[in-house]
Amino acid sequence: MGFGKVGSEVARRAKGLGMHVIAHDPYAPADRARAIGVDLVGFDEALATADFISLHMPLTAATAKVLNDETFAKMKKGVRIVNVARGGVIDEEALVRALDAGVVAQAALDVFTEEPPSKDSKLVQHENVTVTPHLGASTMEAQEGVAIEIAEAVVGALKGELAATAVNAPMVPAEVLTELKPFVVLAEKLGRLAVQLVGGGSGVKTVKVTYASARAPDDLDTRLLRAMITKGLIEPISSVFVNLVNADFTAKQRGLRITEERIILDGSPESPLEFVQVQIANVESKFASAISESGEIKVEGRVKDGIPHLTRVGEFEVDVSLEGSIILCRQVDQPGMIGRVGSILGEENVNVSFMSVGRIAPRKQAVMAIGVDDQPSKETLKMIGDISSIEEFVFLKL
Repeated sequence: MGFGKVGSEVARRAKGLGMHVIAHDPYAPADRARAIGVDLVGFDEALATADFISLHMPLTAATAKVLNDETFAKMKKGVRIVNVARGGVIDEEALVRALDAGVVAQAALDVFTEEPPSKDSKLVQHENVTVTPHLGASTMEAQEGVAIEIAEAVVGALKGELAATAVNAPMVPAEVLTELKPFVVLAEKLGRLAVQLVGGGSGVKTVKVTYASARAPDDLDTRLLRAMITKGLIEPISSVFVNLVNADFTAKQRGLRITEERIILDGSPESPLEFVQVQIANVESKFASAISESGEIKVEGRVKDGIPHLTRVGEFEVDVSLEGSIILCRQVDQPGMIGRVGSILGEENVNVSFMSVGRIAPRKQAVMAIGVDDQPSKETLKMIGDISSIEEFVFLKL
């Protein structure tokens, strides 16, 4: 009962012991519970079903003495109670009665209504009760661990990295965060690319994000990815700083509607995602080739060897690393184009990291995606645009 950080970690360990885990928490998101393999249930169902009840909720007006004579009567005979939350969430006199009646077979407690409990406490002296002092967070090891965790979180936040312990942010376990990290980078950069392709003054209002994965929907928590796409869409065109905590609220404030779709693929679910696609509807584009057949700006990306790549612009397939910035050119597909553009960049001391060409058919139209380490000058970009076979181009800053 209580499915926050500690409750979730207890659930993981119980799953590892082969237990079937249920949880009751009116504030826990169902998708996070499903990702761990836990069923969220109502309060009465939890009481009636559980063989072991582990408490991990705060002490509030709603949770004070939540386990009492009435609730003990609803439990299985022989239930075990573990309370590592707050002493006040259990009516201690009612617990003693439940222990004496055999309703509760055993209780393990490290928190009490009065701390330290009195020497003559019937609860502490009961033969079926195991007690430990409420000192877990005060050990040298715990204090050192918390200090290191805080320092790492602050450094990560200042570097713009994800923080699993951010207050009010989507709570994602550390191992899931590690697995999703390159896709989180990909998501933000796709958002940045897509919004920079928008032209005209209509503004971005409708965005569709598509995730392709071989994993079941319940095994993929996309809240982090959605937040980072929102960050990528909003920050390049405003002074607002978007983070995991305020992403959904900021999008709503700006009238930005983001819908999500999942494509279930056959194959191995080793990687959480095969590709991510971002589409912006009802806008003009400063690079016409980014418009898909259905009329939206469309960009798509994948993670390869831990590095995000742009793999589609509009209907053109490309393959360019998203480690620097990008120049997109649409040109007539003919020999020498890569050399001419590369020569201009080389002469202007702009280093090319990747180059990829996607085309409809030989000698027809093609889109060249060029990854560059530095931002070319306006004169350099003009020289590229002046090449007769180049029909349009755009510089996208990541």
